[in-house]
Amino acid sequence: MNYLYIIIPLVLLFFMGIRIVRPTERALIERLGKYHSFANPGFHWIIPVIDKLYMVNVTEQMVDAEPQEIITNDNLNARVDAQVYFKVKSDEESVKGSIYNVNNYKWQIVNLARTTLRNIIGTLTLKSANSERGKINADLYQTLHIETQSWGIEIVRTELKEIDPPKDVQETMNKVVKAENEKIAAVDSATAAETVADGVKRAKIKEAEGFKQSKILHAEGEAEAIKLVNEAANKYFVGNAQLLRKLEAMETSLEKNAKIVIPTGSELVNIIGDMAGVVPIDLKK
Repeated sequence: MNYLYIIIPLVLLFFMGIRIVRPTERALIERLGKYHSFANPGFHWIIPVIDKLYMVNVTEQMVDAEPQEIITNDNLNARVDAQVYFKVKSDEESVKGSIYNVNNYKWQIVNLARTTLRNIIGTLTLKSANSERGKINADLYQTLHIETQSWGIEIVRTELKEIDPPKDVQETMNKVVKAENEKIAAVDSATAAETVADGVKRAKIKEAEGFKQSKILHAEGEAEAIKLVNEAANKYFVGNAQLLRKLEAMETSLEKNAKIVIPTGSELVNIIGDMAGVVPIDLKK
């Protein structure tokens, strides 16, 4: 029975000293207020009352810099908010730095981010601040990265959530954007109308050129016909004016369906025969 008074306290003491460190954490063990050892994930036993274990999360975390009013370089109040993503590095020195070199690193990161944003945006106009969000993020990241090196902190990234101008300024900006959009739409409409008019113009020009070409071809055809007629006249009727007159009279009569009888030995018959292959009619038959 006397052994139980010794065994039971020892068992209780053993269970009281059990500590389990998860894979997402690292731990520091202090003994009598001094740093004693570094605890990786797994099972650990500490001396109750004498030892104390401090857990540190080494996964990526996020803190919100909280919205704040910042006066821009053009004396406008902008509502600015940002988020900072970070993690405590998992090596022993970094974990010690997050515990011993800074008091509540999350709170410190938030305040440092807010101060840095005021310094950056205070040098910019509201318009440039909205158009240079990438630069603001880069400057904020660079400042936090440098300032938190001794804390064992790795700044993963920073994100500027919003830069909102005062309500009256926002309404004015919306009107300006709307006017710009309407201007662009009007220009596009005018350009489209001009393109259609230009197409119609080109079509008319093509049509006129086609009509002109057809007239030229028609005139050339008539000229060629006249040329052939002149050549025929020179060939068959030079010095035979009387015969030409008779042929014209005969042409007129034929147009009126009149019948003309020409003697077989007539010169007119010979000319017609040469031109059209007409066989003279033998009146004796």
